Amino acid sequence: MCTWLVLVLSLTFSHHILAMATPLPVVSVDRLSRLETLTSALSRQLMLQQLYVEEKTRTEVDSGIKQVRLNRDGSKPYYTPTHTAGSVAAMHDHSDLIRTCGMGEFAAVLNGIDFRTRHNDYQLVMAVTNSTRYHATEDIPFPEVPPDVLQHLELNDQIYEMRNWFKAWRDGNHAVHDYRRYFKPVLCYLEGAWTVDQNLDEPFDSERHHLDASSWFDLQEKIRFMSYTGDKSNSENLAFLPRTIINVTQDGVPVFAQWNYRILCHPVSGDIKMSDLKPVDDLGSRLANKYTFEKYEKTRLARFTLNRYGEDKSFRHSLLDEIMSQIPGKDNYGAMIKDDVFGIPKVNMLNDKPLNVAYYHRWYKLKETGAMGEADSHRGFADRNLFVAETTQERVAPMSIQSCRKDKKGNVCSIVTKRYSYAIPLELIFLTPLQSWNPFGLEYKGSARSGLGMTVTAGGRSGMRTQERAFNGTNSHKYYLTPVQFFTGKEVGADPADTIKGAMGVLDRAGRVQMVLASGVRILLPEIKDLGILRTRFPIMPLHVEGSPIWKELEALRDVVMDMKKYETYLQAGPQKRAVKRVTNSLGQASVATVLRQLSSQGPVDRVANATNVSPSQRNSLGDVNRSGSSPQQ
Repeated sequence: MCTWLVLVLSLTFSHHILAMATPLPVVSVDRLSRLETLTSALSRQLMLQQLYVEEKTRTEVDSGIKQVRLNRDGSKPYYTPTHTAGSVAAMHDHSDLIRTCGMGEFAAVLNGIDFRTRHNDYQLVMAVTNSTRYHATEDIPFPEVPPDVLQHLELNDQIYEMRNWFKAWRDGNHAVHDYRRYFKPVLCYLEGAWTVDQNLDEPFDSERHHLDASSWFDLQEKIRFMSYTGDKSNSENLAFLPRTIINVTQDGVPVFAQWNYRILCHPVSGDIKMSDLKPVDDLGSRLANKYTFEKYEKTRLARFTLNRYGEDKSFRHSLLDEIMSQIPGKDNYGAMIKDDVFGIPKVNMLNDKPLNVAYYHRWYKLKETGAMGEADSHRGFADRNLFVAETTQERVAPMSIQSCRKDKKGNVCSIVTKRYSYAIPLELIFLTPLQSWNPFGLEYKGSARSGLGMTVTAGGRSGMRTQERAFNGTNSHKYYLTPVQFFTGKEVGADPADTIKGAMGVLDRAGRVQMVLASGVRILLPEIKDLGILRTRFPIMPLHVEGSPIWKELEALRDVVMDMKKYETYLQAGPQKRAVKRVTNSLGQASVATVLRQLSSQGPVDRVANATNVSPSQRNSLGDVNRSGSSPQQ
């Protein structure tokens, strides 16, 4: 009994002590409210900090390609990679694959958003034409083979006729051979958007690469580690795709958005001639490789710009605007969206019709003039390359604003919600009859991963010249159709990333070995008899730094330095002016005519004479020299 009493008293005392040590929490509604307010304020400040970073980028530079991976060093800064190294934007050839365009990693900026891609190697596919399904695509059809080629039974006759068609395409001459049906321009573009996807979403299909991560968090951690250590993914399957707070709800809850991108293509309506594409002189790349401009133009280093004006000039709407306006945003082809936010409808600046903002554009016109007296406007504050398209896809993160307008009853306000994606052009690709021309009638067995496709390489077949080792037909990864006799030269500018293996042996339907070359897309075609080396991939991507005031000034300076005769008028003290001044000071005005005679072969007489105080008689004397071709008596 005594023991039991002691036990009860002990338990009671212990419970009392425990209760005193850990009092029940007191819920403070006021404190929780303050914490919620603070969390909401911090979330909003983080959102505004991200806005500040983006706005700083938007006002300093343009949307465009920024940098490729460093793979070499040198004694001068221009020996190291920028937007180009061995090629522009790490472009290379996978022409043994039926639809793959080789393109490695690069860093880019779209509407102020910095990001870095994985190894891209994108496909020749386009947005679907019969559905609004998010990111649904379909294959871009290959051009047909001209009937004038197919009507010949002999291979040499087909080759001769095919070369005539390539000549017409090269020269832009469709009078005899109307090449426009058989040589099709395709614009491939880089598209980015903020998304609400919670699960990792592969940005686009590639036969060779994918994001090496199980979730967005996993991808972020791998990128953080790689950036911390300076390491790289050997397979180049990681991408830096930022995450942001896109909104803060009225309850103070942050709403996150994930940046993602894709590379897609569009078959261009209408003809684009080679003469519409002008090479851009990247002087650093030329000096690093010791190329003349003429040689540089025929390498993978060359970048191009679309210019149908035939001269450098100011403009607003251009050929690029015309092409980009054919490309839909994420609602795909056939979408129609009008924009009258803030009560002022946007219209097409060319015809004053309602602007379909579901397609990519950068220029628009308002029904009313603005504060500067203009109705034409450009998307963004100062981003020359910002093409935008509106979408209704719910997987794209929305942005809302209160829009108010005045009527007879006063202010009428409503909440407007918009979703947008952004794009820049990457390259213009010409599809040719070589993608379809199959003079040996080789069997195409579809995907290399299908059962039938695997028979192409089954049993150790590797494309050798023997019946036992030749490919048994072709598939999506062994796309060899072009007879070796069509070209007279070798592959141009080989890169370690290329997968072309030269001439391959393929069994035709009769079991004979035919020697053929890859028929996929190349940057530069091997030399063709009487035609030379022709380019089919034209990189036209804008550069991020081109929006910098410093870059613009350097571009102007480069134009003057590289062609001083053309721009001599704009020099404050050109070479001829300085030479005349030096000699005049040393010899006296009487010897000016002699100096002018020596300089007359370097430029127009009047320009040279105007550089000095030349008397009328001296000017006439020099004019007599130029007209007669002989020197007057000194």
